Amino acid sequence: MIPIALPLLEDEEAEAARAAVLSGWVSQGPQVSAFEREFAALVGASHACAVSNCTTALHLALSALNIGPGDEVITVSHSFIATANCIRYCGATPIFVDIDADTYNIDPDRVSDAITPRTRAIIAVHQMGMPCDLAALTALAARHGVTLIEDAACAAGSEIRMNGGWERIGKPHGLIACFSFHPRKVITTGEGGMLTTADAELDSKFRLLRQHGMSVPDTMRHGSPQVIFEDYLMVGFNYRMTDIQAAVGRKQLERLPGLVARRRALASRYSQLLGDIGGLRLPFEPDRARSNWQSYCVRLSDRLDQRTVMQKLLDQGIATRRGIMCSHREAPYANMERRHDLRRSELAQGHAILLPIYAQMSEEDQERVTHALQAELRV
Repeated sequence: MIPIALPLLEDEEAEAARAAVLSGWVSQGPQVSAFEREFAALVGASHACAVSNCTTALHLALSALNIGPGDEVITVSHSFIATANCIRYCGATPIFVDIDADTYNIDPDRVSDAITPRTRAIIAVHQMGMPCDLAALTALAARHGVTLIEDAACAAGSEIRMNGGWERIGKPHGLIACFSFHPRKVITTGEGGMLTTADAELDSKFRLLRQHGMSVPDTMRHGSPQVIFEDYLMVGFNYRMTDIQAAVGRKQLERLPGLVARRRALASRYSQLLGDIGGLRLPFEPDRARSNWQSYCVRLSDRLDQRTVMQKLLDQGIATRRGIMCSHREAPYANMERRHDLRRSELAQGHAILLPIYAQMSEEDQERVTHALQAELRV
């Protein structure tokens, strides 16, 4: 079986997890702090705060900004449902806008049309690791006085051309960037997430909120020669990352440049192998972006049935996934007022297929995938 994705976890990660277990400190502690410092340094952020997953990262971002009932947050329907759910967690209203047909990312022109006096924030998703048009989005957010949050769940290791050079996603370019370390992502801690920001006050608020609003971290209390009584300064959450996860994450960070380079090579080879197939639209990487190629997404012609093609590949031992879901088609959002056309999002969901891509993928397996797809498309 050729899987859709496969995390690269080896002896180094196993030994790091073992050392964390044997240290006696397995919850949020020194490994988490080290992981945060190293992640911030890698992406060029002033602050990084580790949490339990990217869903909690997005929720903390909105909560820290006091976004709530009566507020609107502009984002895409064309994303994993967690993006929209986090807005609902806060009692705010998600306003869905359409995507750019080439990159599958939020269309800045559609964002501009959707801004109202109730708009508090924009959540821009770097879909499948492909960076959004951040230059346009940051200018738009500044012009209208709204906050830009980057849903960078898939984008660890991706880069954007900004300020005259290449900068890593996560610097951040909006006010906050949120990452995922789920096994489908380029690096993984099993579950896990991270928020980056240049705002020290926001970072402090993230740290309070992720640990029940507790004024004194466990590490400080346990390491103090004096008795310390903590206070609870706000209603918070238990959104902590464990030291076991962080120990694995630190080893994964060391691998990140090599993983991205390997994925970029695989994506380039896919494009060469698939470039001559009529009726197949290959992914597009604009000059301003360097994707980590968390996913490799191809678009079928309208005459082909997505499910049939996927089933034929699965019958040959090749896993695929359909195009990115549309949240407005799911039960929690199906009856919500739709203000804006989402035709491109729906077409992408219904006609796109994600092909297997992971660092350990052999050339033979990649050829097997492309030959099987070619055979189905030429029937």
